[in-house]
Amino acid sequence: MWEWRRRWRGPGRPMKPRFINVKPMVIRFVPLGPDGSPLTSTLPIYLTYDEFEAFRLVFYEGLTQEEAAKKMGISRGTIWRCLENARKKIATMLAENRSLIVTTD
Repeated sequence: MWEWRRRWRGPGRPMKPRFINVKPMVIRFVPLGPDGSPLTSTLPIYLTYDEFEAFRLVFYEGLTQEEAAKKMGISRGTIWRCLENARKKIATMLAENRSLIVTTD
């Protein structure tokens, strides 16, 4: 099990560490044009590790939000926010043919 926590900048409560079971093997997804060449003319979308892990646990492994929250060591509300952010980013990537980068910040 791998523990990950973003650096906290600014005022407010520091983030709890999240437990990430799988580091993404591929960190960049680039759309291809009709001729097979990569389309990199637009700005990329950045997906954080916790958004990636929440999306993977709920939609790939089929866990409920409560089970995924227990596995990551965070609340169900935080899982919900991570899922919403991940859904929006992945939908934008698909609709606008933008590349997706999984990043720590």
